[in-house]
Parts: sequence; C-alpha cells; structure tokens
Amino acid sequence: MAQLLITAAHKSSGKTTISAGICAALAARGLTVQPFKKGPDFIDPKWLALASGRNCYNLDFFTMGGEEIRQLFAARSAGSDVALIEGNKGLFDGLDLHGSNSNAALATLLRVPVILVIDARGMTRGIAPLILGYQAFDRQIIIAGVILNKLGGSRHETKLREVIEYYTDVPVIGAVHRHHELSIVERHLGLIPCEELAESRQQTDLIGDCVASQVDLERVLSIAHQAESFPQMPETGSLRAPLTPDVSIGVARDTAFGFYYPDDLEALGAAGARLVYFDATLDPGLPDVDGLFIGGGFPEMNADALQANSGLRAQIREFIHAGRPVYAECGGLMYLGRSLARSGQRFEMVGALPFDSFMTEAPVGRGYVQLSETGCSPWQGASPDVVPAHEFHYARSELFAEPDGFAYRVKRGYGFDGERDGVIYRNTVASYAHLRNTSAYPWAERFVNHVRNFKHANPVGMPFAAGVNGN
Repeated sequence: MAQLLITAAHKSSGKTTISAGICAALAARGLTVQPFKKGPDFIDPKWLALASGRNCYNLDFFTMGGEEIRQLFAARSAGSDVALIEGNKGLFDGLDLHGSNSNAALATLLRVPVILVIDARGMTRGIAPLILGYQAFDRQIIIAGVILNKLGGSRHETKLREVIEYYTDVPVIGAVHRHHELSIVERHLGLIPCEELAESRQQTDLIGDCVASQVDLERVLSIAHQAESFPQMPETGSLRAPLTPDVSIGVARDTAFGFYYPDDLEALGAAGARLVYFDATLDPGLPDVDGLFIGGGFPEMNADALQANSGLRAQIREFIHAGRPVYAECGGLMYLGRSLARSGQRFEMVGALPFDSFMTEAPVGRGYVQLSETGCSPWQGASPDVVPAHEFHYARSELFAEPDGFAYRVKRGYGFDGERDGVIYRNTVASYAHLRNTSAYPWAERFVNHVRNFKHANPVGMPFAAGVNGN
C-alpha cells in the first residue's frame, strides 16, 4: 500500500492546506485516500476528511502506545489506495529531548517516507542549509521530497529550485504559489471547522485543483509506494465488530459541538451503543435516548442560537436533574453551566451545573494534561495511575455552589480550576479535558456500561433514581 507522512520545518507552514489538497486531488482521480493526523486535533482532521471523503484518524504518542498506533493505522488504511498522514508542528519537534513523540518518530514507527513542506516566504539560498540540516539531524529519516509553499512568483520558484538542485539531492516535487483563495480562515483554536463554512466543499475542491496543477502527484504516489509494509495487526477496542446495540446515546453534533474522535464514536458503537445525533442549535427537543454525550466545539460562537433554543436546554436540564447519564467535554461543559459570557455579553446556557463560564483573551488550558481519578466518578473503572488527555480552551469557569464532586485531580495542565477537573452532578461528568478511548483508558466502554446499568436499574415506566452507582 502507498503510505506517506507530510510534515514541515515548523508549524503554520501550510501543511494542512497542502495535505488536504493532495487528498482532494488524488480522490478526484478516483483513488481511495485514507487520511490521518498526528497529535490531538479536531479541526484539521475535519478538512482532511472532507477532502478525502473518509474519516480522519488521530495518531498520538501521548494517549496511545506504539502498538496501538500501528493497529489503528493498519486497520484504517486497509482497503485504501493511499494512506496520508499530516504531521503536527515541525518534523523533529516534540515534548522530550530525544524526540520520542515527534513526527520523525511516527515516520520511523510506521515505516513511511516523508515529504517536507517548506514555507519559502523570504527565502532564497538559505533554503539549502535548512534542508541539509534536516537531512543530517537524523539519518534514519529519509526526506523523499520537498514541496515549496507560499512562493512569491515564478522567479522566486526558479531561484529556489536552482539552489536546492545545486546543493542537495532532495527533489522538489511541488511549488505552490501564494494565493488568497488557498488560505483556510483561522481563529483562536486554529482553522475554522469546515462545517461552519457554507463554501467548504468548494474550498477543498479549489485547493485540490491548485495542488494538482502545482504538485507532481505522480511523484507523490511514487514516494508513497516506497513505504515498507508491516503485518496486519489484531483488532482491538473500537476495531472489533460492534455489539448489537442495547442502549442509545444522544450526541450533539452541529456548528457548536463537533469535537469528536471518529474512533471514539466507533468505540461507543462497538460497546453496544446506538448513536443518535441532534443539533443543539436547531432541534426543539432531545431524541429518545438513554444517555448524552456533548463534546467540545465553539459554544461561544453559537451562543445566540444555543440561548434561543430554550426548549432543548430545558429538556437537557431535566435529563440531568433526573440523574440520567451525561458526559460532556470542554465546550459541552460550558454549555451545561448556568451562563456563558463573551465580549461583555451574557448568554443563558442549560443551567444544570453550578458554574458560570467566561471567554478569555489568552488560553487558560492548552496542551497535554495528566489526570488521576478521585474515585468519585459514576463510571470509573480500573485505571492507570495517570490518565493522559488534552485540553485547549480560551475559557474559565467559576463555581457559585459546590458540585457533588470532581472526577479527576489535575497532575499536569489546568482542567477546571488548576487542581481539579470533571465536575460531577448526579450521573453527569463534565470536564475541560478531552479523553481519548485507548486500551489503557477505555472510557467509551465504561460510559456505555454506565448508561446500560442505569437503564436496567430504571426500566421504562419507573421513576428515575438520581445518584445511581454511588452519586
């Protein structure tokens, strides 16, 4: 199978645009392209998924072990013509001195060739030592080609090609010129999610056309075919065949809430949940479900619509007060509180949890977090000493009354207040941290089991029993 990793010398080099463009261009040729994204990210994968027509899966050393990464990559690549991984940050950037979680480490683990995207603005002869340095830094990493990005014109391109050809042995397989229509709009958490832009489909088509005309796709495919293969891995977790659904979980998926890992949703299904999607900004009421999952997103950008949908907010509040199982992350946490303030305006939210949230100019929590369980969660199980997760929020929340407890102590990161995360009220857990369903911390299976246990303890026609499972 053809496999490759597209990375860059540093972040904001345009690798998402290039990666999405290659996905779209190859898909337009009739090829089945399976995208992946390194690291914790919800927004870039949406663009890659839109461009390729397939779910994009995250490969993350912090929340996944090496074998688990290989399992997911092998299982989700099966049946595709090309597997394309978009890196994060720069090729050698990482958390530790030895780069054990870098893009380079991922390329080594998965035995895939690397294409380096270089933001060439303002560069001429200086591009040669940059490439030579990257080649010399780790001889195990083969930089099979470079794509020059954000070029100033044909003269700029010619100069760069001459320099690279004279001083290095790395082929230039693409040269993409600056064009305002190639830019995907950004805001505080990165790119704007594609579902918020009415013209997103046209945008990916345009990017695909531009990349197809300025990148040698045949050489891209030739490089991808240089990847070494490794044996099919045994299927585990969400990769197993799903159980027959016996519970239903409502999932808010709309312009306000869209931060979900596709394999986490698949893991919920594999554990026996039927997922029922609803729109928190438009739907007048909740679907008939046994539990709720409200992920992260941009409630602050949709605060008017969320406030206006008072009927749905009232039903969610009643659902929570009845003790029915709910899990919320980040934006979902903010939605379940009493209010959300943004730019001097205050918006009414669900009002089920005892805090108010406030948007901030700078990030309050950003990056990887490490949690330990307090033992108070209604759906905890046997857990590792440290639960790895991540957070990224320009918001803080302030309690006006004490909740029933907190599910986690924060060992690294910020969480709810710098020390705790996972606000508990009856059978609801809401945290700023985003969990990842892994073999070490299978939260999806635990949550489905919690929903199932509650359903069995509260059959149809029986009153809801608040505080099931110790709360």
